[in-house]
Amino acid sequence: MGWTREPTYVCDARLYAPVCSLRSLKLLHASLQCQRFHTAGSYYKGRTGAEHLWLTRHLRDPYVKASKVESYRCRSAFKLLEMDERHRILRPGLRVLDCGAAPGAWSQVAVQRVNAAGTDPGTPVGFVLGVDLLHIFPLEGATFLCPADVTDPGTLQRIQELLPGGRADVILSDMAPNATGIHSLDHDRLIRLCLSLLDLAAVVLHPGGTFLCKTWAGSQSLALQKRLTGQFQGTRTIKPRASRKESSEVYLLATQYQRGMGCAEA
Repeated sequence: MGWTREPTYVCDARLYAPVCSLRSLKLLHASLQCQRFHTAGSYYKGRTGAEHLWLTRHLRDPYVKASKVESYRCRSAFKLLEMDERHRILRPGLRVLDCGAAPGAWSQVAVQRVNAAGTDPGTPVGFVLGVDLLHIFPLEGATFLCPADVTDPGTLQRIQELLPGGRADVILSDMAPNATGIHSLDHDRLIRLCLSLLDLAAVVLHPGGTFLCKTWAGSQSLALQKRLTGQFQGTRTIKPRASRKESSEVYLLATQYQRGMGCAEA
């Protein structure tokens, strides 16, 4: 099913370039790994040792380089590209809700994959709605609701108004709370965020829909997985290559949502 839409921008600024195919990005990634990288000394002036290490790693990261070349807003685009390539999360004509969308890299991928900008006249036109507490620069083919707290009841009402038919076929979340440095605390806060999105899914996710969220491995992961298992026919844990090896982040993919008996059907 396709969706006829007019772009709605709660934020205002410049548009960004379209994304390219995953196959060409893989070739680009391979070539970037072989390039020698140089950076000016001005990047490092006045920084601490830890900041030097982080900045050096960041600037040498092949996904950071590739995101600049391909006009992605950040390296996280490659995580969604890989997961979608393997598991076919996004298809033309689907309605996508991107939670914690800033700066908009996942929305860029979603717009391309669901044909939200209508660039392919031969396939159904989808819809992409991104929500974040932070400002997001406009993107052709996407609607952004910002600043807005996706867990706020008022935001939920606005989401329902903006989504065609008040429903999403896919809910994406790459959001995470501001890190405190205390792993157990940060883990618990992220799990609560994911659980709040499942509450939102009960209202806006269409039966048969897909839910993809980032989480950090920890003691509460089992509780989240148990709830996903109870509401979806299939669940799996994914660690994309673009996710840094030292990071504890993993993604939980749940498919074929089964709406609870107490929720109205779309």
